[in-house]
Amino acid sequence: MATYGFTLTAEGPFDFGASLRFVEDWPATSALPSDGRALRFAYNAESDWLPIGVTVTAAPGGVAVATTRAAGPGIRGEVARILSLDVDGTGFADLGEADPVLGDLQRHSPGLRPVCFWSPWEAACWAVIVQRSSMLIASRLKQRIAERYGAKVTVDGQAYAAFPPPMTLLEAGGLGLPAQKEEWVRGLARAALDGVLTAEHLRALDPAEALAELRALPGVGPFSAGLILIRGAGAPDAFPGDEPRLFAILREAYGLPEDAAPAAYRKLAEAWRPYRSWASFLFRASTYGVINDRE
Repeated sequence: MATYGFTLTAEGPFDFGASLRFVEDWPATSALPSDGRALRFAYNAESDWLPIGVTVTAAPGGVAVATTRAAGPGIRGEVARILSLDVDGTGFADLGEADPVLGDLQRHSPGLRPVCFWSPWEAACWAVIVQRSSMLIASRLKQRIAERYGAKVTVDGQAYAAFPPPMTLLEAGGLGLPAQKEEWVRGLARAALDGVLTAEHLRALDPAEALAELRALPGVGPFSAGLILIRGAGAPDAFPGDEPRLFAILREAYGLPEDAAPAAYRKLAEAWRPYRSWASFLFRASTYGVINDRE
């Protein structure tokens, strides 16, 4: 099978090895086969909803990417978004100089940038599937849907199932989810086909406006909206309005009181502009061992 290659260059510090370790340790992606050298996956490109296989390896100053079909600007941009290489990160380290707590995380995992879902559509479906479930169970359910309804793509000799595109799940039979969640997924599929769940659309909006628009979608609450915008669309400077787990991490890190109001966390995050998403990601990543293992 023919493969097509291109490179992506990082502006500012970037460590592909750190990204790969996060993928290996994060419960939602830990089942992906890994040899410790390459990130391999299949997904339906947002630019045309057709399946494509991707292999990413380290390269001087960035990454080398091999794809199973020709990659135009749309796909190149999507892979860059997935690895947060579509953002100039040269100023991120400066935030750690002003904020010693954040700076400590940066020093323990230099060059770690957010690793995003393959598409905002897939992030939205994950947000629904994982509700009232553990990430491990949700990961298995999502994989079953991919195996049943998704296209199989051979990447470096191994078959990978791409999570189905919205038009497929809109018409699919039982997804193996509770009836309410299945209805929500189909509502999200309609939104994706209407262009709402695309990185281009969401990142063109002010983060507050994007979060409000996402919260209007079926099954999407404040937490899910933040996940879709930040880890789906890859918005670099958004702060979730209501994420209890992140708030708990920040309380411990900064010594905030247990009854701290959401406004206190937003005020704390103001110092991280224009990388509020990136800083929040580092705090979350610290709980998966990606950062602590380097101490």
